[in-house]
Amino acid sequence: MTIESSPREVELGITGMTCASCAMRIEKKLRKIDGVDATVNFATEKAKVAYPEGVSTDDLVGAIQAAGYDASVHQPKGPATAGEPDAEPEDETPALRHRLMVSWALAAPVIVLAMVPAFQFRNWQWLSLVLAAPVVVWGGLPFHRAAWNGLRHRATTMDTLVSMGTIAAFGWSLYTLFIGDAGMPGMRHGFSLTTPAGEGASTIYLEAAAGVTAFLLTGRYLEARSKRSAGAALRALLELGAKQVTVLRDGREFTVPVEELAVGDLFVTRSGEKIATDGEVVEGNSAVDNSAMTGESVPVEVAAGSAVTGSAVNAGGKLVVRATRVGADTVLAQLGRLVEEAQTGKAQVQRLADRVSAIFVPVVLVLALLTFLGWLVIGGSTVTAFTAAVAVLVIACPCALGMATPTALLVGSGRGAQLGLLIKGPEVLENTRTVDTVLLDKTGTVTTGVMRMSRVIPAAGESADEVLALAGSLEHGSAHPIAKAIADAAAERGALAAVEGMTDVGGLGVVGQVDGHAVVVGRPALLQDNGIDLTDELADAMSDAQRGGETVVAVGWNGVARGLIAVADEIKPTSAQAVADLRSLGLRPVLLTGDHEAVAHAVADAVGIDEVIAGVLPADKATVVRDLQAEGRVVAMVGDGVNDAAALAQSDLGIAMGTGTDVAIEASDLTLVRGDLRGAADAIRLSRSTLRVIKSNLVWAFGYNVAAIPLAMSGRLSPMVAGFAMAFSSVFVVLNSLRLRRFRPLD
Repeated sequence: MTIESSPREVELGITGMTCASCAMRIEKKLRKIDGVDATVNFATEKAKVAYPEGVSTDDLVGAIQAAGYDASVHQPKGPATAGEPDAEPEDETPALRHRLMVSWALAAPVIVLAMVPAFQFRNWQWLSLVLAAPVVVWGGLPFHRAAWNGLRHRATTMDTLVSMGTIAAFGWSLYTLFIGDAGMPGMRHGFSLTTPAGEGASTIYLEAAAGVTAFLLTGRYLEARSKRSAGAALRALLELGAKQVTVLRDGREFTVPVEELAVGDLFVTRSGEKIATDGEVVEGNSAVDNSAMTGESVPVEVAAGSAVTGSAVNAGGKLVVRATRVGADTVLAQLGRLVEEAQTGKAQVQRLADRVSAIFVPVVLVLALLTFLGWLVIGGSTVTAFTAAVAVLVIACPCALGMATPTALLVGSGRGAQLGLLIKGPEVLENTRTVDTVLLDKTGTVTTGVMRMSRVIPAAGESADEVLALAGSLEHGSAHPIAKAIADAAAERGALAAVEGMTDVGGLGVVGQVDGHAVVVGRPALLQDNGIDLTDELADAMSDAQRGGETVVAVGWNGVARGLIAVADEIKPTSAQAVADLRSLGLRPVLLTGDHEAVAHAVADAVGIDEVIAGVLPADKATVVRDLQAEGRVVAMVGDGVNDAAALAQSDLGIAMGTGTDVAIEASDLTLVRGDLRGAADAIRLSRSTLRVIKSNLVWAFGYNVAAIPLAMSGRLSPMVAGFAMAFSSVFVVLNSLRLRRFRPLD
């Protein structure tokens, strides 16, 4: 047997589960293996398993099979760019629909004959037996098979209750027909919504056995359809990728399957075609429609140098694109993985429901037995005691508990993916409920993050061109947006000089040797550390520029301040609306930036933020988050850069801009694919809506069982009414979850 290598985590597809207690049984079986931790999701029929060295996937599959189910290693389905996609899971709804239609065709006459005494012709009960037998035996076969499979492994599930209830009702009917008085010609009896009183020897329950089976099959069919509808958003997302691509080789065009595309290949996309994979435009101008993946309705203009995303639609002219990411590395494939991971997890509230479901079936079996004995003790007839016990078995099935959270999470995360809002896991939903403060990074979040040099302010007697040339040469080695803006502006005016010994002083600036000069570019504090003080004129000019919203760096060399360079970062046109949306949710927006306080306040005033924390070094952003948490605030952080990663991880809710760095996205809980800050409010709204649906589902599921079981025990529900109520309970939970498909962004 081959032992799997790192990473020690695998996703398994599971078949044969019928309720939440099945999922709990599999989790327990897997966790009995030393070092294994597992989460089984009934709705998605998948298990996420972490396992140590010395344990193989064969061991995991074997443990699941030993519990009475089947499993296989699941390869997450991706777009065609990730290779051949997995086969679509077999749709069980056609077979269920056939079984349901036949069962109802046979059960309906049985129910009508039992409910309307006027239709009870001579020997009607024998026709009922002929019609009901196939419903109970063949129609209920999925329940009986699952119940028997569970008993073989010393386990009880929802199907145990259904199978025992229907077989008991059918068996009692056979007894009274063949041995008792119910088979006598001319026998009549009425129908009651409650437990009837009477002699057992003349009472049949064929309508209950057939009706309960038909009702539960209806519930299972609607549940199966709803589960497929719930996952439709993810399936649609994963099908967005192109299947063919036109590549350029030696100046000629060839059409090949998209999986043959490699990083660095040039490919052509024309108007109306999907862009095959993530890349950079090298030739052409066009508008690109990203609406299918990000929810952004307005096409984006692209030209040479622009980045484009696989699956976007070219809405304009011909583009030649160089592939930068292919296969599982593409944005689309990563989105699919994130959504699947979110759907496989469990919120804390669901873990409670699972624990209840796991012990619920044995408790119900005991309650059914106590009901039967209790009625006999208080002097009730055998038929009354039997009917009440069967009603308890049928009505108590905990399906709704098992479906409450997974279906809501499935629909909510799928809808979020359609809108470009990625929720990483179910615990994120619970965090959004309590958030009261939102920290907003400035550059790239509230602003575009694309810095442009606006002007050079030389000191008296200095040349603006020389200040820019030396500063730009030194900044060319830094990845900071301000450095890049200065370097680009300098490069446009002439060649950059060689640099020696360049040192990037985190959050302050850079120092190094340029053309024999000891050059310092950055904050005044960095210049002071190197023995350079700003003149009064330069200090005043810096203050004026900062009050105008510009970011200013000082330039000095050879121990003298030589000038200032101002750069500007444009505020995103949607940022003011985004801040208003956050306020409408009861959140307190705070601008957090490493920029100068005057610049930060200028931006904050423009977008409607009252509270500003400025001049924060990248390493200190996480400290700011901790300080706010120490004050009792529950903090969400929105950022896009590497310098935001620690703060995103430290915050109670990390929200990354999808246009930002992979490090920031990895450290966050929510990702806004299109980089529009308005998505932060929408993501929080969607998370809160999903959590509300989960809670309403659980309240209904718990409340239903708490109210229904005593009614059944007291004889106020007939088995057939109990079957209808149980089926309706599960369908209600799924339909309630599907309301999330109607979620709309604020804009």
